[in-house]
Amino acid sequence: MTLHAELCRRAARMLSQAVLICLGLALAWLPVTGHASAPLKLRIVGGLAGVNQYVQHEEPFWSQELARLSGGKYSAEIAPFDRSGIPAEEMLRLMSLGVIPFGTALLSAASAQHPMLGAMDLSGLNPDMTSLKRHVASFRPLLQKTLREKHGIEVLAVYTYPAQILFCKKPLASLRELEKRRIRVSSPSQADLIQGLGGVPVLVGFGQMLTHLQSGNTECAITGTMSGNTIGLPDITSHMYNLPFTWGLAVFGANTTAWNALPSDLKALLRKELTRVETNIWNASERETADGLACNRGDPSCERGRPGKMIQIEPSSDDIKLVRELVKTTVLPRWQQRCNQHCREMWESTIGSVPSDIPLPNSR
Repeated sequence: MTLHAELCRRAARMLSQAVLICLGLALAWLPVTGHASAPLKLRIVGGLAGVNQYVQHEEPFWSQELARLSGGKYSAEIAPFDRSGIPAEEMLRLMSLGVIPFGTALLSAASAQHPMLGAMDLSGLNPDMTSLKRHVASFRPLLQKTLREKHGIEVLAVYTYPAQILFCKKPLASLRELEKRRIRVSSPSQADLIQGLGGVPVLVGFGQMLTHLQSGNTECAITGTMSGNTIGLPDITSHMYNLPFTWGLAVFGANTTAWNALPSDLKALLRKELTRVETNIWNASERETADGLACNRGDPSCERGRPGKMIQIEPSSDDIKLVRELVKTTVLPRWQQRCNQHCREMWESTIGSVPSDIPLPNSR
């Protein structure tokens, strides 16, 4: 079974349960207005629990800063989606339905059902944050238009996690040594690249990653440099390969009906302040990419993580060429197969038009 089929199967299996859970809590997730004199309080579903993006940026903004910035007129409560009984694959759908009026959707998870949304962060496409920023900037207007018109979601921010690299339990000198290794992935695009390298992709959620490595079900895992440190990967893996496979983009948005119902001054405040939060998250993700590497290898420069003893492998020129070739011959063609002709046109008018980027095979 392909990873795409597996993602769809899981989504179908979990949808009924997720809808029942969320519909049962629907009133709790709606804006709370109370009496006319009472402050309006929002209910927010945030990103992954425990990682710095949520702990240091999302949670403080909603639970503390919003009330301060509005002079106590508005406030919010926030909970991470993965501790709220909500499957990542269904977040976009539940936001579209209005079950979750304000939420954070991981685009890697959403891309299983909506391949177009994975275009900005295809595996191997962004070897550095400069590339990622350029691709997001070129695609963002279309992302906003598509989510608003087709899904009824107003995009308020686009977040990124630190670079997602490869952690392995056994030595690794080059990417060609991944052949036949079972590797944790989180998206169809990551699976495409791993298969192109001869590895065996295994779809595993973030919260279950450590268990699968400990049990031997997987030998390696693709995840963020700092998030890997946070959950303890330096304790059970020995080598990390310093080449971003992906980064991990997320969209914070609002159901359009819920958004339009907000007071105009609150909408203006959120537009302004979420732009600041987004900038802070991007800057922090760039710092944490380097700090995660330093902490995993036990470098004295480690600031926020727990020092480990991992061996850091730098990609050779041959490996870099191999990845770029696989993007052209494997990752992009398979993404196009999951998508449609409109996606080809979309690519050519956005990401594919950015100088020095990789064109779709046979594209004009």
